[in-house]
Amino acid sequence: MNPTVLPTAGFFDGPAKVLENISDHLYGDLLAWLLIAAGLYFTWRTRALQLRLFGQMLRTITSSRGAVGEGMSSFQAFTVGLASRVGTGNIVGVAIAITMGGPGAVFWMWLVALVGMATGFVESTLAQLFKVAHPDGTFRGGPAYYIHKGLGSKTWASIFAVVITFVFGFAYEATQANAISNVLKGTFNIEPWVTAIVLVLITTPVVFKGIKRVAAITEWLAPLMALIYVIIAVVILVLNAGAIPGALLSVFEGAFGANQAFWGLSGGFMAAALNGIKRGLFSNEAGEGSVPNAAATATVHHPVQQGFIQSMGVFVDTIVVCTATALIILLSGVYDPATADVDAAGTLTVNSVSNVLGPWAQYLMAVVVFVFAYSSLLGNYAYAEVNMDFLRGMGRRHYGVRAMIVVAAALGAVASLTFVWNLSDVVMGLMAIINIIAVLSLGKWAFGALRDWEQQQAELQAGLRDKIYFVATDNPFLPAQLPGDIWTEESAVQRDLDAVEVSAE
Repeated sequence: MNPTVLPTAGFFDGPAKVLENISDHLYGDLLAWLLIAAGLYFTWRTRALQLRLFGQMLRTITSSRGAVGEGMSSFQAFTVGLASRVGTGNIVGVAIAITMGGPGAVFWMWLVALVGMATGFVESTLAQLFKVAHPDGTFRGGPAYYIHKGLGSKTWASIFAVVITFVFGFAYEATQANAISNVLKGTFNIEPWVTAIVLVLITTPVVFKGIKRVAAITEWLAPLMALIYVIIAVVILVLNAGAIPGALLSVFEGAFGANQAFWGLSGGFMAAALNGIKRGLFSNEAGEGSVPNAAATATVHHPVQQGFIQSMGVFVDTIVVCTATALIILLSGVYDPATADVDAAGTLTVNSVSNVLGPWAQYLMAVVVFVFAYSSLLGNYAYAEVNMDFLRGMGRRHYGVRAMIVVAAALGAVASLTFVWNLSDVVMGLMAIINIIAVLSLGKWAFGALRDWEQQQAELQAGLRDKIYFVATDNPFLPAQLPGDIWTEESAVQRDLDAVEVSAE
């Protein structure tokens, strides 16, 4: 399969270059180091929960498929988050990172994910603590809500809500559509304008049905697509097992720019670091402020439960799926630092798979990319709707945002790869800065909730209680009285009654 540059690419070259310059300064001067510093701080304050409570995270996911009452289950909220995380960032994003930053960029993706698991835990726990009830029986929450209720700033909460609505209602949707368009053009020679029309036709009915329809689809689509892709990766790794040590060595040698043979197009340490951090953030979204919007929708007995689940999502996305992609590229023989071309990054992973497994594999990979990107497109909509609820009030139908998503899908299909990715990087960076500052300011609430859960867990193991549930009223572990009535004693009793009804059904 030959790499394909869409015919409209030249029209977007100028804007793409401007956005790239803004992005490099935004990440190089501030955001990259802010993300790592925040992740290290949260790792310290939670006593490295991503390591010591890893088993508990797995158990929480496997026991959370049943919804309580009318809300979404923890597992559904996890899959909505996973549908947004596991997408083009895992296939195209990793290819771009390696093309621009060399194999060393993968190391920085790992680092962002490892410390980002703690960040993801804190922001998703905050989303649960400060969530609000929706008239239809579900919940809404996320950074806009915890900035407003926790920090008392409606202005900054509204600014964040506007930014994230644009990010997930337009920029990210265009990126997913672009990935679909590139792979369909390269594999089946389908023209971008045809892809644009098809995306409009299959996206419009789903997004106009609302967030519950999105959850119903992503619940089975997200795990399925991840499983298929991991199986492909495992087959390739088994076939090339002897070359894996060399591929991993190139990652570590390239991480700090020590070996020029492993430099990307931009060259050296900074290229590896910035491209790895950018693509890591785009892929796993830890600290970005997006996943908390899905985390808040889950009905759980304790806020920390959803923090565990979303922290595990960071691990699955980057440490498992992104690493699989990186090894596929590095083992295939297709990637050559001397001839790498960013415009061909959109098809680099597909070419790598077909080079190892044979030409037939490009068709299977085209389907996988389509499913990855389309499920992300749907998952992204959920985040935009949650924040429009904050801006306009609950119970309204946000037809404007739904229409914007459809337009973005059409435009992204015909735009250039560099334009849509650079646009996403810039607006994603602005969103992440606002969220990280808020999460750092409110982290004490999540730390208190974690201490509450740990005490209850110890009592449960000692036979002093038969269940874990959270009550915020007069909770000694919290820094102050939690606003709202979601986590009162009465609410805890109602959640128990709802759980009994669901179990009986």
